[in-house]
Amino acid sequence: MKPIQSLGYTIFFEHKLSELQKFLSENTYSKVFVLVDTNTEKYCLPILQDTLANIVQFDVIEVDSGEENKNIDFCIGIWKTLIDFEADRNSLLINLGGGVVTDMGSFAAATFKRGIDFIQVPTTLLAQVDASVGGKTGIDLDHVKNIIGTFTQPKAVFIATDFLETLDQRQLRSGFAELIKHGLIYDASFFKQIQHIQPNEVIPTMIRRSVEIKNKIVTIDPLEKGLRKTLNFGHTIGHALESYSLKHDTSPLLHGEAIAIGFICEAYLSMKKNGLSENEFSEIQQTILAHYPQYNLQDSALPNLLEIMKNDKKNISDRINFSLLSKIGHCDINIFCPEEAIRESLLYYAQINY
Repeated sequence: MKPIQSLGYTIFFEHKLSELQKFLSENTYSKVFVLVDTNTEKYCLPILQDTLANIVQFDVIEVDSGEENKNIDFCIGIWKTLIDFEADRNSLLINLGGGVVTDMGSFAAATFKRGIDFIQVPTTLLAQVDASVGGKTGIDLDHVKNIIGTFTQPKAVFIATDFLETLDQRQLRSGFAELIKHGLIYDASFFKQIQHIQPNEVIPTMIRRSVEIKNKIVTIDPLEKGLRKTLNFGHTIGHALESYSLKHDTSPLLHGEAIAIGFICEAYLSMKKNGLSENEFSEIQQTILAHYPQYNLQDSALPNLLEIMKNDKKNISDRINFSLLSKIGHCDINIFCPEEAIRESLLYYAQINY
């Protein structure tokens, strides 16, 4: 499948990571490290080891899996390991994992000795279509998503759909939300193409199209001053729900599950505030309800959710900032909604009968 050129690097789509082999053969690094979590160490690292056998030697850095571990403490652990293994500024970090690994590994690499090279080998559908592309690095602080981070581009991204075979249905469903988003904000025909399939029916050409959409947006606006803000649709409320659930629920929402709820709430705001038609709102809602289980959103959670949203990095002058749809395939930015409207959208979701 044809690669995609991004901001000074290439996104490869491949089966056996042959382009990764070529990259490591053509680039000389003093040391190579592979960052994994407890899941990718078990299921994905053997695939990488087979791929890189006789090409390069590397040391493995392991972190615990889960969004709750994407924080400064685990990042310090990565930095200390790099120091212990005498990493220098000519070292390479390979991030092998989902969004937690690619976000945190990228941040660790971008800040270690003022920056070492890193590449992304995303192993989840979510990371392949979203987290690994675009140069955002980040960690969470006090349950606020990605509040600490940089814009730093990888040297390359290698997307191999083989890794998706290691995922369960819930993880596939989480990643599927980002494909839905790319259709909603940019390409109505793509949304129509995927809205009635199951997450396990996503094929490589759909992954490539989703990446192509995100890449078009981020290459126009790499530092999120304008168009790139459209990628935040569903995420203002979704991130708040994800953070709240992580702190309060025994089985926290995954990222895609949280932003799927955010799609309904923010589509509701789009209908009320930005001209989205009732018919298209209903179409979006029915698509989400067909794929994602209901979350028991209690009224008591609303003050906490609003407080989290007030700390969102996208806000301007203490006003909660949204990217809202005017129609399927088109998204407007910098729309500020009052707390009462946000509360109304959350209460709307809470009363839906699945």
